[in-house]
Amino acid sequence: MSTTEPGATLVPHITEADVAARIERLPKARWQVRSRLAIGVATFFDAFDALSVAYVMPVLAPLWGLDALQISLAISIGFVGQLVGALTSGAVAERYGRVPAATVSVLVFAFASLALVFSPGYVYFLTVRFIQGVGLGAEVPVAATYIAEITGAHRRGRFVLLYELVFPAGLLVAALAGYWIVPHLGWEWMFVLGAAPALLALYFRRKLPESPRWLQRAGRHGEADRVLNALEAATRRETGRELPAPVPVRTAGTPQRASLADLFGGRYRRRTFVVWVIWFSAYLTTYGLTAWLPSIYRTVYGLSLGDALLYSLVTTAAGLLGAALCAFTVDLVGRRVALAAGLLTGGALLLVLASLGAGDAPQVLLWSALAYAWVNAAALGVYLYTPELYPTRVRSFGVGIASAWLRVASILGPFVVSTAISGTGHVTNAFLVFGAVAVAGGLVTALFAVETRNKVLEEFCP
Repeated sequence: MSTTEPGATLVPHITEADVAARIERLPKARWQVRSRLAIGVATFFDAFDALSVAYVMPVLAPLWGLDALQISLAISIGFVGQLVGALTSGAVAERYGRVPAATVSVLVFAFASLALVFSPGYVYFLTVRFIQGVGLGAEVPVAATYIAEITGAHRRGRFVLLYELVFPAGLLVAALAGYWIVPHLGWEWMFVLGAAPALLALYFRRKLPESPRWLQRAGRHGEADRVLNALEAATRRETGRELPAPVPVRTAGTPQRASLADLFGGRYRRRTFVVWVIWFSAYLTTYGLTAWLPSIYRTVYGLSLGDALLYSLVTTAAGLLGAALCAFTVDLVGRRVALAAGLLTGGALLLVLASLGAGDAPQVLLWSALAYAWVNAAALGVYLYTPELYPTRVRSFGVGIASAWLRVASILGPFVVSTAISGTGHVTNAFLVFGAVAVAGGLVTALFAVETRNKVLEEFCP
């Protein structure tokens, strides 16, 4: 169906149902992998930069004479910036598109990372870390939204989470880099490496297509049709076969205006509450552990710098394994089971560690690594789950607001540890708090989360 005026170029009118049906019929092809790579390269360094500060703090703390509270602020100030980025990026992506919003955010955090190399002292470091955090917080939710919108319902979980694996992979590389670079080359080189996505993002994203779902919603029907035509042609060329006819998708029928009811009204109220709980409980635990573990091993258990970084590396590797397990099973067991199991099991393991008294570094390593593997599976899975809960008109905004709870949790997590150390000289209470929060989040997920496995976005989110 199309509308024209005399002498005007034919402009197709594409409905939301048209876009959904054409995306749903696309089989797996190489262009999807390229798109995932183009977004994933930035998410990789997002994770790298987010953890870099944990591995330079054992050096900067004695260099600048920082106490536990100042170390916590140095870690958390980046998350404050991420909170600002998460709260604003959704609105920017809804207005200007997913690709421009994601690309600009990458450039912000990349150049801020480079600026950290020249830190003369604590105040400058805090200021630039905040700016870097704005870019970090803005990039991740927009990227998650984009990947969800170009992917069909069938096996969407595995496809999206294989992309999201670049985040824990970035954490692991940061741990490896920190283990070797900080003692041998100096802490500055961690931030030099963190600046790499500036060039990589510009290169990989120069031909990245905009989300057809967003283009249709923005009224840019001709562009949406051209993008879909290009994706369909690429799929035919790469798979060597014709595409099946589109299967009709049920939608609301008439375009609806975005409103707060899309987050807090009707069917969405329960979804919003549950997903906020998941974001907060998963990331209070994961960031509370990973951001502080190198310093805990040094200040509480007296390990050398090399051993402290090595122990933290093992925990980070365990998190990657847990995330990979989630990626390969989430389409089999479903979102609710995967998320609830990750939080409940990880939380229970941390409670065991607290009950044992966290008496020595090997004991902390064993139980925290096991717990981190489980909780990190939930932390990864919520990136897949959240975009599936909201309609296109507010999807990026909804993901941004939800991921803001990640930033709140990330700000609070390090202070939970510093309060425990300052008050008692030990970290048992911190493990107790993290375990209880994770278990509570798992119970809410098990009881109230809705299942989204194999659901077409437009049908499930009218």
